Amino acid sequence: MSLTKMLFRTKPISPSLKDVNLKRCLTGFDLAMLGVGAIIGAGIFVLTGVVAATQAGPAIIFSYVVAGCACAFSAFAYAELASSIGGCGSAYGYSFAGLGELIAWIIGWDLLLEYSLVASTVAIGWSGYVNNALTAMGLPLPESLTVNPFEGGIVDLPAVLIVAFISILLIIGVKESVKVNRILVFVKLTAIAIFIGIAIFHFNPAQNWRPFLPFGWEGVMGGAAIMFFAYIGFDAVSTAAEEAVNPQRDLPKGIIYSLVICTLLYMVVAGLLTGIMPYTQLNVSSPIAYSLLTLGYKFGGAVVSIGAIFGLTTVVLVFCYGLTRIFLAMSRDGLLPPVLAQVNKKRQTPVRIIVFSGVVIAIIAGFTPINEVASLANIGTLAAFTVVCLGVIILRYTKPDMPRPFKTPFSPLIPILGVLFCLYLMSNLSALAWQAFAIWTIVGLIIYFSYGRHNSILAKKNT
Repeated sequence: MSLTKMLFRTKPISPSLKDVNLKRCLTGFDLAMLGVGAIIGAGIFVLTGVVAATQAGPAIIFSYVVAGCACAFSAFAYAELASSIGGCGSAYGYSFAGLGELIAWIIGWDLLLEYSLVASTVAIGWSGYVNNALTAMGLPLPESLTVNPFEGGIVDLPAVLIVAFISILLIIGVKESVKVNRILVFVKLTAIAIFIGIAIFHFNPAQNWRPFLPFGWEGVMGGAAIMFFAYIGFDAVSTAAEEAVNPQRDLPKGIIYSLVICTLLYMVVAGLLTGIMPYTQLNVSSPIAYSLLTLGYKFGGAVVSIGAIFGLTTVVLVFCYGLTRIFLAMSRDGLLPPVLAQVNKKRQTPVRIIVFSGVVIAIIAGFTPINEVASLANIGTLAAFTVVCLGVIILRYTKPDMPRPFKTPFSPLIPILGVLFCLYLMSNLSALAWQAFAIWTIVGLIIYFSYGRHNSILAKKNT
């Protein structure tokens, strides 16, 4: 076999799952709630105010539309591949089937970084909210237990504890995890509904929406590049392919429904938030709660703060879940040590991977200051989205007869637009993000050529 064929060997469509032993228990509603749980978090509770104050002003509504459109093009591509390709979901599995082992490894390796950083960073944000709440109740934690060693503390203990709690929950079982996710999503949606119910009676666009475009269209696009971070997570729905009751039917629904729901919520909240307060006053850590407190609604502000804590919890949960499932797929394919891929027969969960991933995320969250994480997570996600869109285009030509229960509309136009949007947003990221992305990819290639290429399941089948 030539080197080119070896590096770009593809995995068969709809591989057997008889040795996976994961429990198929997730419905379409469960998948949609996973998507909402991953998307509604820091984006709506923190970034909305920051971007409005520093980038787009009231026109942040358009920033959400642009970022949502970029995700929508990729979401359609995800939905088509999710309905067509068996085995593990995510860009890793799709690229393995359409573009080959080498590209799949690069994307899978980048996704491991993305999911780990997002989970650990949101855990740090969760720690900040919880400590603020404890301080408000007169029960502040010692600073040494809320700050990492690089910033003068010992460990960010709340961040470590939330990761440990999520890991235990994932070990107990995916169905139990999804039940908890449902409850937490309900609480944070209730908090958002309370904000909407109050804000609508104080909405004053004549006063607060002037000027509507204070930073011009350039500000809108700059805001869109940042707000893309708020949408990271809808692809986590695709990682649940092997635990979905009917993945061909429910995965496309879960992906698209969660994206539509969250985009509409983002637009409504952003419009109301900038309509009840001058956008210049929103550059605070909790703009929604701050706006209600400013209006005199202390109870509403407290409820929103609780909703923010619960909202960040669901983000950590879904990203930890997605990370373990991508890790499982790569280990099962032999690209990472297969000893990690064992599934507990009683719990039907990959306990070893969950424990290993939890320890890594807890170490990052508890002991490391993470800067530029939004840009670094964005670049990995955008690379994955680009590959998924390319995968739809390539598979339409290489496997035209493959069953496609869901087809991307107006293909190849929609996937091409997805590629262009993703590449454009990538071009606007910082040089540091590109450098870190390059270093991580190089390390991944070293591991692949020294281990994965020789030990993968496909390599053994071809020897």
